[in-house]
Amino acid sequence: MPRPGFVLDVDRSTPPILFHHGEQFRLEKLPPGRSRVIYPAEPLPAIDDVEGAIRDALCNPLGDSEPLPALLRPGMKLTIAFDDISLPLPPMRSPDIRQRIIEQVLDMAAAAGVDDVHLIAALALHRRMTEAELRHAVGDRVYDAFAPHGLLYNHDAEDPDNLAYLGTTDQGEEVEINKRAAESDLIVYVNINLVAMDGGWKSTATGLASYRSLRHHHNVHTLRHSRSFMDRHSSELHHSNWRMGKVLRDSGVKVFQIETTLNNDTFGADGPLSVLQKREWEWTAKDRMTFLAVKTGLDKLSPALRRKAMHSWKAPYGLTSVQAGEVEAVHEVTTANVYAQHLVPLEGQTDILTFGLPYICPYNVNSVLNPILVMSLGLGYFFNLYKGRPPVREGGVVILSHPTPWEFHPVHHPSYIDFFEQVLADTTDPVEIEQRYERQYAEDEWYRHLYRTSYAYHGVHPFYMWYWGSHGLQHAGKVIIVGGDVRAVRRLGFTPASTLQDALEMATDVVGPQPTITHVHNPPILMADVT
Repeated sequence: MPRPGFVLDVDRSTPPILFHHGEQFRLEKLPPGRSRVIYPAEPLPAIDDVEGAIRDALCNPLGDSEPLPALLRPGMKLTIAFDDISLPLPPMRSPDIRQRIIEQVLDMAAAAGVDDVHLIAALALHRRMTEAELRHAVGDRVYDAFAPHGLLYNHDAEDPDNLAYLGTTDQGEEVEINKRAAESDLIVYVNINLVAMDGGWKSTATGLASYRSLRHHHNVHTLRHSRSFMDRHSSELHHSNWRMGKVLRDSGVKVFQIETTLNNDTFGADGPLSVLQKREWEWTAKDRMTFLAVKTGLDKLSPALRRKAMHSWKAPYGLTSVQAGEVEAVHEVTTANVYAQHLVPLEGQTDILTFGLPYICPYNVNSVLNPILVMSLGLGYFFNLYKGRPPVREGGVVILSHPTPWEFHPVHHPSYIDFFEQVLADTTDPVEIEQRYERQYAEDEWYRHLYRTSYAYHGVHPFYMWYWGSHGLQHAGKVIIVGGDVRAVRRLGFTPASTLQDALEMATDVVGPQPTITHVHNPPILMADVT
């Protein structure tokens, strides 16, 4: 069995620790005697017979579902929905697991005489996937068979003619999803659970939803009261999605859920980036030379070329589980499998929490990690990678390492530009932002047009990213960004620092002298199970 996750107590013999810093890297010395580093577990063994595992899951479903072949019949309307490019991160090497599952589903549908089949990328309010991105997800055979006939397409959350209103939850949350999916005899949802936040009713109730529906759980109140997005039972976001799932089920929408889990083999055991998955004190002379060569090479490139180089990486993930059937029964097994890879026991909280942020998040695949996404990645995603309690105490300091460039992708993130220039120049308070500005951006016709016809995130998306970090923002007494563009960091309302040592010194103004420090060593992804 691979080694589990590990917590290192830093002493004077501990070598410098690797921090991701966007498309670059830093080696940092942590104060001995009061610092600890959480390392992820090594990758779990991958399933050898992937095709057999998929077939077994489809034919032996969980919960009260019948096997998929028994649910298929001539004349039925079948919709296959699948996760978009926000999963996994980085993208996986071909063949993508979505392709392998969809091909088997289609083979079973063809054998049953089903000829009314649509495939929908479940985007929610994300940007549309390009042809190349869709081809990577579903494979050439599926793309060429369906896309030219208009049967493979991106969900459009702003198409009034293709949305179906299904009712409200017992708390008044409106449920509106893709009309084709809602009116189908069966939805087959193909999911990748990279982290415990993914999957379950969130797949359909978020991925196929409209703004009218999404605004009920993508808001400041809900996200501030989600005490870790990775722990469903402590997440108001998930409670809302599960209530919406009940409305879907009660309205007659039938979902056959297929969920997969991957190991954390992000950079591979061999190759140019394999050193990123190793613990620093175990680096060989070859590892040190490899790291130095990679770091020096990236440092010499222009920012645009560094970005292109890093975004070209495809991860060699291995499949660790696949389960199918009734949504909630499937998701319980999926979550257990995610935790088996990610959870690392951690005792108690500390004064300071540090992260080295990488080059990628769910919303900048083949794009720019702009300052708003830096905030969301650090305080929304990485901060929430815990179960129980955050690794840092309330009122403690969060230190992020990232270049934080004042730079935006003009096609992907047009409303982000205006949000950064106009909204954040006025206020950084999530509640005030939501009350004063959200509706204007959400209903703006130009942003709607770009979302529907170009490759732009929805006009409201930067608001959601700001809200995503609102729990971390509320929990922390101070946020410091190391090595970031000073003007951009200050626009975010954070404190810039040139070096980690400067940041640690600044933190003492909030947490006092000789503070304790926890560094989360990822990617690969881990979750701190804090007691």
